[in-house]
Amino acid sequence: MPTPTKGHRLGGSPAHERHILANLATALFQHGRITTTEAKARRLRPVAERLITFAKRGDLHARRHVLTVVTDKGVVHQLFTEIAPEFSERDGGYTRITKIGPRKGDNAAMAVIELVRGEPVAAKPRRRSRRAGAEAPAAAAPAAAAATTTAAEATEATEAEGTDEVQEVDAAADEAPVEDSAEDETADEDDDEAADQDGKPAGDA
Repeated sequence: MPTPTKGHRLGGSPAHERHILANLATALFQHGRITTTEAKARRLRPVAERLITFAKRGDLHARRHVLTVVTDKGVVHQLFTEIAPEFSERDGGYTRITKIGPRKGDNAAMAVIELVRGEPVAAKPRRRSRRAGAEAPAAAAPAAAAATTTAAEATEATEAEGTDEVQEVDAAADEAPVEDSAEDETADEDDDEAADQDGKPAGDA
């Protein structure tokens, strides 16, 4: 007998293991829940869920593939017409394993494996909404940069206006003494002319 590559084999040979899992899957689909050992429940879960996935396809090829594992046509019909439509909106996770404690006698760990039926499926967030949430900060960054640039330009314009006003005031202050000195020179010339006229003799006049 060949040695298994990993894990413990159920039964004495690979063929025996396949038959055990097929019988467990048939009982699970027929009754909805079964009690078995925890090791068998864990090995049954992927087999049962794969068969349910084939049943959701609903075509003839999928039905023939399921019939190679579950040979009872009545159970296969129930799987395709009753069980698979209930999981049309669920992507995986069709079974649940619940531990129920050790078994009396050999103290083997026991568990209940059942089909998850009649439970609402949590809605998944759309990819568009996640992309929109990711694009929102990216769109806000250019707007913030533009606002910062506008504020900086306004500040520079205000500083430039203040500098121009200061320069105009300084220029006016520099021009004011020149005008005053010109007026003083004109007044001095007028006084000199008046003094000259007063100092001339009467006959000259």
